[in-house]
Amino acid sequence: MTPAAPVRPAGEPAALAVEGRVEAGRALLVPRGELVHGCADVLAEALAELPADVDRVNLDMGHVVFMDTAGLRFLDQLGGYGRRQAVPVTATNWHGQPLRVLELAGLDPADPLNTAVHRPRPDPRPAPETPEAPAERLHVLEEEVAQLRRAIASRPVIDQARGVLMALHACTSDEAWHLLRETSQLSNTKLRDVAAAVTAGAESDGPPPPAEVRRALRTALARLGR
Repeated sequence: MTPAAPVRPAGEPAALAVEGRVEAGRALLVPRGELVHGCADVLAEALAELPADVDRVNLDMGHVVFMDTAGLRFLDQLGGYGRRQAVPVTATNWHGQPLRVLELAGLDPADPLNTAVHRPRPDPRPAPETPEAPAERLHVLEEEVAQLRRAIASRPVIDQARGVLMALHACTSDEAWHLLRETSQLSNTKLRDVAAAVTAGAESDGPPPPAEVRRALRTALARLGR
């Protein structure tokens, strides 16, 4: 059983496939690829192929390499199946960027199906009325995911820039990453372009970064205490 998403044009995200097996009434599904547009439909096809007497469904998410907000609809699809069939369902073994998205969405990675999708975990303290909060949270999540996707596509040059910043400013790898992101945001420059400018500027005969990038980097360094 290996349902797959429709073939995508060149340059589009990789298709998702869901492999599965059933043993003693328990189904193990293994998604492979990216949880992007269409992923909930792929899961629905895989779930529809399960025998009617399945009494438990577990998804091993260890082979999911990227997830955007469509992944939350994927979880909705899985949770809906569990409620309709009255069987327990789980999605475990999250890691990397998909794990970060779950955290941003306020979901517990150990059990995301038992936390309301798009909503943070309950807070015992009274909360002020903020009807815009869910939409704002989703917007922040979408922006973060978009930036992470660009970062993945640009990983080689970004890794080089992180190394340059670590050597020049005695910072950690995580601090270098935050410097690049903040410089990108402050200068309204794409992350890849900031990284390329930082890397080129470190060469003996390389051009200095554009003025707006230099100003933004100085501000980011000051905030970091460098």
